Amino acid sequence: MSKQKTYTEEFKKSIALLYQNGKTYAQLQREYGVGISALRRWVAKYTTVKNEDGTIVSANELAQVRKRLAELEEENIILKKATAIFMRESKSK
Repeated sequence: MSKQKTYTEEFKKSIALLYQNGKTYAQLQREYGVGISALRRWVAKYTTVKNEDGTIVSANELAQVRKRLAELEEENIILKKATAIFMRESKSK
């Protein structure tokens, strides 16, 4: 029975940086013996993106913002449709 390895945050961040600098998941897996799913989680958590205004966010935070944006856009569409329905009903009275 294999024992699960524990990695430090510093190690995980360095792996994410290596990925950002061009290493593939396969290369990282071979070199460090870490599973692909763990590598993907670490890259998602520790990869950073620099915005036009200079702020730095993690790829994970960016994904959350994109998800929230999609939700708000969907809500906006629903509200526009509801407004159109109410406008038609108020004109017919």
